Amino acid sequence: MPELPAQPVQLTLPAGAVRGEQRGAVERFTGIPYAAPPVGAHRFEPPRPVRPWTGVRDCTAPGPNAPQRGRGLPGLDVAPLIGSGWTPGGDYLTLDLLRPAHGASGLPVMVWIHGGGFLVGSKNASVQDGATFARDGVVYVAINYRLGVDGFLPVPGVPTNLGLRDMIAALGWVRDHIALFGGDPDNVTVFGESAGAMAIADLVSSPLAAGLFRRAVIQSGHGAMTREIPVAQRLVRKLAKLLRVAPDRAGFASVAPGDALDAVEKISLPTTRLNLRGSDGREPVFGISRFVPVHGDDVLPDRPLEALKKGAGSQVDVLIGTNAEEMNLYLVPTGVREKVGRALAWLVLRRSQPNAWAVLKAYGLGRDRPGRVLARALNDLVFRWPARRFAEEHQGRTWMYEFDWRSPRYGGELGAAHGVELPFVFDSLASCTGPEGLLGEDPPQELATRVHRIWVEFARDGTLPWPEFTRESRHVHQLGQDRTVDEPVMPAARFLP
Repeated sequence: MPELPAQPVQLTLPAGAVRGEQRGAVERFTGIPYAAPPVGAHRFEPPRPVRPWTGVRDCTAPGPNAPQRGRGLPGLDVAPLIGSGWTPGGDYLTLDLLRPAHGASGLPVMVWIHGGGFLVGSKNASVQDGATFARDGVVYVAINYRLGVDGFLPVPGVPTNLGLRDMIAALGWVRDHIALFGGDPDNVTVFGESAGAMAIADLVSSPLAAGLFRRAVIQSGHGAMTREIPVAQRLVRKLAKLLRVAPDRAGFASVAPGDALDAVEKISLPTTRLNLRGSDGREPVFGISRFVPVHGDDVLPDRPLEALKKGAGSQVDVLIGTNAEEMNLYLVPTGVREKVGRALAWLVLRRSQPNAWAVLKAYGLGRDRPGRVLARALNDLVFRWPARRFAEEHQGRTWMYEFDWRSPRYGGELGAAHGVELPFVFDSLASCTGPEGLLGEDPPQELATRVHRIWVEFARDGTLPWPEFTRESRHVHQLGQDRTVDEPVMPAARFLP
């Protein structure tokens, strides 16, 4: 079918008028600023209010996003998942907003926070377009935020967790403005995947985000991937050495954002020697990203799980879950899973986990190929068990899902890998279908219809069609098979806090 012609639509906000467009039953505003540009003297400052403008601001084009450089995977089109790369420009603390065109009010609101390892990604990736949510009666918002050096590097003299502070500012903008778009500011669900989900888990526990959202959907994320500030500052010193600048605010401010990307890419390589293990001897991110939030500041005074134990976030309803074979995204397209031997499997795991041999034995070393054992162990250590721990400690209403539909890509070996649930949640299968698509040639529309409806209904009134998860009643709903199981404790429980 040919695309419907766009009709202009205009709305006046406190800062000025914005012009979007309507196509069919959906109105779209693209690139509305929620904070002032983080440039010049304000580059390493907390987000500042938007300065009012005169005239009508055109909000029909994506605009710039945070400086970044993406890395591909052999045989896989990753653009639908993370976007098409860096679009330079300083005015990138913006959001997209899609709403039903019929002028209703009091609608549920869903705010999307994209993933990408805190280094890449944007609100504009095609898998997360959001029109399906607007079609189904939701006011949908997707945000950009600072990444990498500017967002998640605890440079001395710079406020910590600037990327999280951006998200908090965006949620504050939603609280203050969403009624103008027909949304209910008291019925906001924040949702995200991977790094976006990790950030949301952190925000559930943050005192600065309290009251900004009513529900949270945490997809392939949890609250265990934060670092102690002194540990993360080892990264500051290493990166400053690569850039040949002082490891402080003045040093990093002397490097233009785009000029740091070569050094960021080099320091992110697994071959770069850098000890980011914490005081317990563990590296909580397992080498997936060097750049993550830190705890021990005003955003995250405590480790998120410790905050949950004290009752933080108990007023937030949480839907949290993982995919059944998360690490396949990293290990199958590259061929690593089939190539790894015993010694390399131990070495890879030993960098993050002090009991590496015991972990590998618990996951079948000696009974299966080392690479497959490593993949199973990392599935649980990196994603699945920490998500269950978050669910155990959260004192509010909590539900757990597992996405178990298996992608047929790579001869059927990709399976229920990291990110596979995204086109089902967004009912956007076409974005990831094809010979190099994440889902292969014929993903099941029935599953997308059902999963998308579950997310919409949770955002509407907090209901889900399976029982809550507790430490004692470990109900996990397997989305692909549409059944709820009582899940046993995983072997990983012996090796993680």
